[in-house]
Amino acid sequence: MLLVAASPTLDHHDVGPQHPERPARVPAALAGIDDAGLRDAVVNLEPRRATEAELTLVHPLSYLESLRAFCEAGGGAIDPDTMAAPGSWDTALLAAGAALEVVDALTRGDGDVAFVAARPPGHHALATEPMGFCLLNNVAVAAATLAERGERVLIVDWDVHHGNGTQAIFWDDPRVLYVSTHQWPLYPGTGRLSETGGPGAPRLTVNVPLPPRATGDVLLQALDDVVAPIVEEFMPTWVLASAGYDAHRADPMAGLSLTSGDFADIAKRVRAFAPSTGRLAFLLEGGYDLDALRMSVGASLAAVLDVEFRPEHASSGGPGEDAVDAARRAHLDDHGTEPG
Repeated sequence: MLLVAASPTLDHHDVGPQHPERPARVPAALAGIDDAGLRDAVVNLEPRRATEAELTLVHPLSYLESLRAFCEAGGGAIDPDTMAAPGSWDTALLAAGAALEVVDALTRGDGDVAFVAARPPGHHALATEPMGFCLLNNVAVAAATLAERGERVLIVDWDVHHGNGTQAIFWDDPRVLYVSTHQWPLYPGTGRLSETGGPGAPRLTVNVPLPPRATGDVLLQALDDVVAPIVEEFMPTWVLASAGYDAHRADPMAGLSLTSGDFADIAKRVRAFAPSTGRLAFLLEGGYDLDALRMSVGASLAAVLDVEFRPEHASSGGPGEDAVDAARRAHLDDHGTEPG
């Protein structure tokens, strides 16, 4: 069964029709589930609001109070990319709470895999700073909650942008392995090969920066040749995916060349990292072309449920093999890392 947490009717994070991170993204993602013929496999979960105690595992209380006050005062521009509206605080609480709700439901054995269709996204949000469209770091809140319960958590971030916030939050935390494939160079400018974790968590940050126009075969090679051996050594008890779909070739925010068929293959690889059913959740991050988002969500979730749905063929032949070779040497060399 596929657990789906979404509350589009409660989405009041609307910062204007010209902003790419818009409310229409969630209905597009949910439509992809229907397109893939998965409706009969879906168990809908009602998202709840994350509590202060849950959020402060990641974000200091002073930050939460400041962000809430800013939104309640009417919001506005936080930086050139990141905006807030009066309803953004409550919507962000629901997004973080949706991630926690699926973790609890999977823990109870209510489903095999889960998808959080919520916004705003989270992986750029630092502990004390919103950025990159993100206010609260949803995947970090879920991972920190699991880690507090004694779990070993793998986060696989396939968004086209590096999840600098997630990386920073778990930089020195040996309970969490953070893996990111992303375009380089690109916003936010982090995610070099040389960024491999703090002294308390050496080699538990794994970055695979890829050149523009890289195709799906390159990402699969990175997961197989670079990531899989590290995951095997780490032995996660839970897997969370920061599922960004802005690496699709139609997305306006970046320059990778993936298709929805590639996301199906990537999601299946990530499923293989989970130790058992019921320990895998996908959390929506980026993805700003609505048609590409719709197809890619449907294809990736169908793949993890072993349902055939491929509206596009997988891509291959793009650049990036050299980048994967460099990542292999950097992350699997016992003598250290290479500079990014």
